[in-house]
Amino acid sequence: MSYEQKLIQLGLELPAPPKPVANYVPVVRTGDLLFLSGVLPSRDGQLIMTGKLGQNLSIDQGMEAARVAVLNGLSIIRQEAGSLDRVKRIVKMVGHIASAPGFTDQPQVLNGASDLLVSLFGDAGRHARVAVGAAELPRQAPVEIELIVELAK
Repeated sequence: MSYEQKLIQLGLELPAPPKPVANYVPVVRTGDLLFLSGVLPSRDGQLIMTGKLGQNLSIDQGMEAARVAVLNGLSIIRQEAGSLDRVKRIVKMVGHIASAPGFTDQPQVLNGASDLLVSLFGDAGRHARVAVGAAELPRQAPVEIELIVELAK
């Protein structure tokens, strides 16, 4: 089954690729690698939630924000590659989690994105990862995700 078919089977729909909000490009391709800029949990240009984990957002809310952010990332990948079926491997994810002082469950929050990638891509979706707490993120976003993806030749 192709990744595009698996996306449908999982009941997932990719949004339109988000547009940059500053002076950068959403993705840079070098060779067979895509380096995505930080992606926020937005729909139609609006954040689905704002705030900090451990302050006004729960871990479950953070996991949902991570899922939405990675879906936006997948839409950027699809636009650049032409199809998710070109993905050979999700190489690395970096997740920035807006965190209240003392909040240390950043890895659990980022599992919202990681679990989705593994559900969609199987072993090719298993990735190296960094989950870090951040005092503040752009536009008061709770999560920002970066991806490095290898494309098939």
